[in-house]
Amino acid sequence: MISAAFTDLYELTMAQGYLVHGMDRPAVFEAFFRHHPFGGGYSVFAGLGPLLEDLENLRFLPEDLAYLESRGIFAAEFLAYLESFRFRGELWSVPEGEVVFPREPLVRVRGGLVECQIVEGLLLNRINFQSLVATKTARICHAAKGGKVMEFGLRRAQGPDGANSATRASFIGGAAGTSNVLGARLFGIPAMGTMAHSWIMAFPSEKEAFEAYADLYPDATVFLVDTYDTLASGVPNAVAAGRRLSERGRRFGIRLDSGDIQYLAEESRKMLDAAGFRDAFIVASNDLDEEIIEALTAAGAPVDVWGVGTRLVTGGSDSAFSGVYKLAAVDRGGGMESAMKFSDNPDKSTEPGVKEVYRIYDEHGQARADILAAEGETLEPGVPRTFHHPALDTRRFRMTPCGEIRPLLVKAMEGGRRLGPPPPLSEARDRCGTELARFDPTYRRLLNPHVYKVSMTDAVRDLKSSFLERFRAGS
Repeated sequence: MISAAFTDLYELTMAQGYLVHGMDRPAVFEAFFRHHPFGGGYSVFAGLGPLLEDLENLRFLPEDLAYLESRGIFAAEFLAYLESFRFRGELWSVPEGEVVFPREPLVRVRGGLVECQIVEGLLLNRINFQSLVATKTARICHAAKGGKVMEFGLRRAQGPDGANSATRASFIGGAAGTSNVLGARLFGIPAMGTMAHSWIMAFPSEKEAFEAYADLYPDATVFLVDTYDTLASGVPNAVAAGRRLSERGRRFGIRLDSGDIQYLAEESRKMLDAAGFRDAFIVASNDLDEEIIEALTAAGAPVDVWGVGTRLVTGGSDSAFSGVYKLAAVDRGGGMESAMKFSDNPDKSTEPGVKEVYRIYDEHGQARADILAAEGETLEPGVPRTFHHPALDTRRFRMTPCGEIRPLLVKAMEGGRRLGPPPPLSEARDRCGTELARFDPTYRRLLNPHVYKVSMTDAVRDLKSSFLERFRAGS
């Protein structure tokens, strides 16, 4: 169970202020993100499962309350409120594994203003990191072009929680398994691994090390061949040990962990084939990411499995997901009113009001656009509509939906309780693969992807325009 004190201090100072001023009224917050990481054309949503579990069990512990009291800024009445604090609100969310885009709500939270405010940090922490890793993994799997991807990042992750969260998210993004034993157990993910250089160095010879491992693990043998000399000793010794496995009806693989992967994979493949082991597979590792893997696959490198660690679990070139959590509507004493954040930077302005998100597909099942609609507003097939760019007033397009129209936000919590048991993680993984295939390849390419349309209906545009007019008038 995570403590409710896992939040930023200003959430609590604001919460006390809301209570003092009698402002703990109904409110709606929405979480979204501002831009894709890695210069990509899509992102993958993850982290919902742990978030729902946290919210169901959220408590301020006695030691939390003692610490807050020691700060000298919180009144006894507020501390008593925190002692009995529970999240009792409602939550809608995009399903895990869904392909998502900037500016559209991923999570909607409805409840009292105080409880919605207090959960902000926890919500963003869960969603941002796992969505970052799931997105990175999906890109790596895309670059692998059907090759298997294994997550090897435990030792370089940001602490135990970071490692386990990355393991979970990488599986959603498409990884076939993980080296993290605890993560594999916790999330029902295949545990995978080979051997370390220390195993080979501990034996009198490389040949003896390989033979001992093959005898012990005949059904899961991958020889690490670069401890001494990959082509002069590693591969020949792997072939010799592989013959013992072959006599028992087993196959084996080799792992390349240094040097020129392209050259070594090609030469190793020739040596394995010449020895009669065409079914022997090649694993590659060593600071890989999607760009390196794409270059290797484009060059025809005969690699079957990719072991990716550091740059997967840390995000590599992009270390954070740009998720934010903003007030969409609040009861100021006379019923729910839409809210909007203005900014000198248009990218930081928000779309006002509570919103629905619909994905429009064409007659071939390909995704065409995501639409922000007002709460309760629906889209109908065969009815022509005009949709507007969320930030540029002059950009719009007209479409007659002719295929599936799918709402993306699904209710997941009511009264602070989950509406059903958590689905298996494989369901999120399958969703990621299935939905990515429903987007044109131009949106999925790693370099200079096409920009997918996220637009809004007349109702949302008109509400935003009314806010802007009032702001310019000084009211």
